[in-house]
Amino acid sequence: MSVEAVLRGLRIDPAADAVIDRHGAHSYQALKQRIDLWRDRIVEAGVEPHAVVSVESDYGLDCVAALLALAERPATLVPLSHDSERHKTGFLETAEVTWRVQPSAGILERTGRAGSHQYYRELERRGSPGLVLFTSGSTGRIKAAVHDFGRICAKFAVPKKCLRTLVFLQPDHIGGINTLLYTLSNGGTLVLPERRQPGYVCDLIARHRVELLPTSPTFLKMLLLAFDRDRHDLASLKLVTYGTEPMPESTLRSVKELLPHVRLQQTYGLTEVGILRSQSRDDESLWVRVGGEGFDVKVQDGRLFIKAESAMLGYLNAPSPFTEDGYLDTGDSVEVEGDWVRILGRTSEIINVGGNKVYPVEVEDVILQMPEVDDVLVRGEGHPLVGQIVVAQVRLQRPVPPAEFKVLLRQFCSERLPMFKVPSRITVSDQPFYGARYKKQRSGLAV
Repeated sequence: MSVEAVLRGLRIDPAADAVIDRHGAHSYQALKQRIDLWRDRIVEAGVEPHAVVSVESDYGLDCVAALLALAERPATLVPLSHDSERHKTGFLETAEVTWRVQPSAGILERTGRAGSHQYYRELERRGSPGLVLFTSGSTGRIKAAVHDFGRICAKFAVPKKCLRTLVFLQPDHIGGINTLLYTLSNGGTLVLPERRQPGYVCDLIARHRVELLPTSPTFLKMLLLAFDRDRHDLASLKLVTYGTEPMPESTLRSVKELLPHVRLQQTYGLTEVGILRSQSRDDESLWVRVGGEGFDVKVQDGRLFIKAESAMLGYLNAPSPFTEDGYLDTGDSVEVEGDWVRILGRTSEIINVGGNKVYPVEVEDVILQMPEVDDVLVRGEGHPLVGQIVVAQVRLQRPVPPAEFKVLLRQFCSERLPMFKVPSRITVSDQPFYGARYKKQRSGLAV
């Protein structure tokens, strides 16, 4: 399948803003011209159809144009943003990249490798462009997921609302790809930030009248702390979507208080299956309905399973995670109420204290309500008597003597949580607890 569904947006209003980056606003006509330019460069350089091509860049006009031109070729795309920099050499080898593209410098160069994996041959047989995305590694080894990019694009065949959207995640994340395709296919505007600092993002929202902000709970918490009512005007926002990790209830309530005019919507997706359609029960509810056309969702033993038409072909460097009937065990524990689910957290992150289950986010939610706390990361740590204990790392908003703060935290938690959920070990840190994608980093592997 082609990228025709996405390129439809180029024809809606050629004079409308397609991309706003650090160089200014670029119309759909300008984007089309840039795609044509990259199409010519790709042919002149000799990039073969179905070549495996890395696009090494954060989002920008040339990055967007190169991605779309390569998808038309069709090639298999391997987006690598600055977020992936420390893993780049390994990613290039794992993906068997045959061509490297650096859009901002206009560079196309052959690597000498050959993309020989069976999934690449399958994409060639289908005549489809491909997409390789690397998992976050938050639950173990980083894996390379191979998608039929045509099938991902096909989800955008039906027109939706046209919105001015701030692109929070980069092209090497399924959320960043989803934002790109949704916005362009509907003739919307992509606002591309140079950096993801809360104050700067607020300024961009005001300056460019951003309507949609897709982000993470971690970043929303940071935005709450940085927001200045006298300086930041967020009146243009219509919708904030959040995903990639569980949302603490206290953070959700605070966001609604800050933005009472904005609709809040929880999203759900995985590198392996894409982004599902979702509907929050209401703005302040963590209950969500997920699925939609092309997805089948079920809960088994308290875990969420998903079957998707747009699911990846498989991993380049790991066995297939799908069941015989095509379902993926997401690894997420959920509660169920009718056709609504509530995401509790990764099963791998559950803390088992003497047989009692503790989900890190429920403890974090309580600690975040302390006025002294800026951020917190909760995880389990092995213990010879009870199996595991609850450990909390805390970053403070203002200096408090560590011994005094530990007493305050334990007292605060003991009034709101069963004793087995109260942190047994507490450390104070001035380091951030999130990775490059603004997601809580509970292991040392996240990217």
